[in-house]
Amino acid sequence: MIDKLKIAVVGLGYVGLSIAATFAKKYNVIGIDIDDKRIEQLLTGIDNANEIEEWELKDLNIEFTTDPARINEAGFIIVAVPTPVDSLNQPDLKALLSASAAVGKHMKKGAVVVFESTVYPGATEEQCIPVLEKNSGLEAGSEFFVGYSPERVQPKNKKQTFTKTKKVVSGQNEAVLDFVASVYGSVVDAGVFKAKSIRVAEAAKVIEDTQQDVNIAFINEVALIFNRLGIDTNDVLETAGTKKSFLKFTPGLVSGRRVGFDSYYLTHKAQEAGYHPEIILAGRRVNDGISSYIARTVVKKLVKNNSAVKGMRVTVLGITYKEDMNELRNSKVLDVIEELQEYGIEVQIADICIDAEEMERRYGLIITPESELLPASAVILAVPHKLYKEAGWKLIEKLLIDKKGLVFDIKSTLDPIEKPENIELWRF
Repeated sequence: MIDKLKIAVVGLGYVGLSIAATFAKKYNVIGIDIDDKRIEQLLTGIDNANEIEEWELKDLNIEFTTDPARINEAGFIIVAVPTPVDSLNQPDLKALLSASAAVGKHMKKGAVVVFESTVYPGATEEQCIPVLEKNSGLEAGSEFFVGYSPERVQPKNKKQTFTKTKKVVSGQNEAVLDFVASVYGSVVDAGVFKAKSIRVAEAAKVIEDTQQDVNIAFINEVALIFNRLGIDTNDVLETAGTKKSFLKFTPGLVSGRRVGFDSYYLTHKAQEAGYHPEIILAGRRVNDGISSYIARTVVKKLVKNNSAVKGMRVTVLGITYKEDMNELRNSKVLDVIEELQEYGIEVQIADICIDAEEMERRYGLIITPESELLPASAVILAVPHKLYKEAGWKLIEKLLIDKKGLVFDIKSTLDPIEKPENIELWRF
């Protein structure tokens, strides 16, 4: 039965495209996205997110389109659209509800709709299903069916692909759960785990990233303490890490597609239920304050070396949210840059992984090629892409005025033992 299934994937970002590519190896897949440019690129075999290689993309059995009416051809519909937070750190479900409306308007009777977008517990049944019913005129549970399977795609992690990560699945009843499990189980080598309910699956997803957020907040806070005490945090973590039960997290800017966002999704629902979460929100405050702490530290160090901070030049290497990726989503490096500019510092931005024209068009950011960077008083190695790591201190020296000055190694990538004598190193 499922061998002849046609699958529609709504939303072709890094999650949706990975899902579509996996299912396309066994099923006929329709890939749908509202972004005309994204579809044009995919049709020519280009994936700007660099999740799928060009040669692989051209060989996939996926029909890319912006036409939502094609949803009607599919018996199994997967929704994988972004679910960010708004300016008040409240869940922003606009894209999800818009996609739900499009699916409801075009899906056929008997279709199974599975949501992969991260949401707070209850959102699928309280928010998405009513929109599906309203736009389709059909009743959930009898005329169409709903499941939830939270995304677990790790961007650029070739060792942890979609098929090699156990997939959590859920459904609104046992029959739907079994069907959803059989469809995902047919392509996921690591197998599936049947959650007790849709709400359980939603809750499990948000605490995966929230747990990481809280753990990083703890390490960030102890790093703030050790910096005041004049102790190298990395030396402490290396020493504590000799105990097997010690959890190995590192301090730094908490960026990314979900970490941070998910904490706010969980706390939103908690407060709606009348509970004020203490630890999670405290962790958020710590992590949200790290950008400002780094910027202030840069300014203090510059003042100590030279009182004329205004007009001083600082070079930032790497602004993407993760090493060797070309995406800025929720990158906290941008917050560091913005605060430095508020102090009157001239900030040069360099990043070998992003398209300079696209960055200027979408974000108004001027990306300077490495060869055109002017000598600076300080260099912030914010995102240590592979080529930056390989170039090491030779690159850093070249970017400083007279090969001397301040270097801020945010992720502690540079070897302090090999540090040139005329450079002052600070690492978080």
